[in-house]
Amino acid sequence: MKQKFKYSEALREIEGIISEIEDESIDIDVLTEKVKRVITLIKACKARLRATEEDLKDVLKDLSDDKPGASLPATGLGGASGLFD
Repeated sequence: MKQKFKYSEALREIEGIISEIEDESIDIDVLTEKVKRVITLIKACKARLRATEEDLKDVLKDLSDDKPGASLPATGLGGASGLFD
């Protein structure tokens, strides 16, 4: 069973490995494996960011497609500027 990828956990792991490297507390015998792990995590994070960006584009496109011609004005108030006065 594949474990669900957690972006925040991946970032924490990357930061931990980088700290080990910067502090020179990492054992030289595992340095290559740790660097490979960081690269794998970075690739996974980038893929997650790209997928999230695409999802958001789709959601926003669906929102704007709901009512043709009824796009929100540049103010972002949707024409309801007096609603909350």
